Amino acid sequence: MHLLTTARTWAVRIKRDGLTLWFALRDPRTPWLARALAWLVVAYALSPIDLIPDFIPVLGYLDDLLLLPGLIWLTVRLLPEAVLADCRPQAVAWLDARKDQPRSLFGAALVIALWTALAWYGWSAWQQRA
Repeated sequence: MHLLTTARTWAVRIKRDGLTLWFALRDPRTPWLARALAWLVVAYALSPIDLIPDFIPVLGYLDDLLLLPGLIWLTVRLLPEAVLADCRPQAVAWLDARKDQPRSLFGAALVIALWTALAWYGWSAWQQRA
């Protein structure tokens, strides 16, 4: 039972910090490196499409369980304390008021572009072998 409570707390914190990054992007005090990483993380985290589709056994949840939380943690560590102190309450207020996260159509387009590029690369490599 304790493990379930810990996992729920961790999931809520990851969701909050992902949204915190969304607010940190709009804060002029965010350093450029944190802003660039936050931009990529937020675009992917808020995208309705996963990089690795969830229907693929084991790998489908790898990005949700390891990659995304790790990138969120790293980006939050790069943010100044003052930015975190201002953006975390905004994220909590958003979640309390709306109970959902914003969506990133750009993130979806980014994932689709990546899959398209990989498919094109695979197709050209296959054509050269034939």
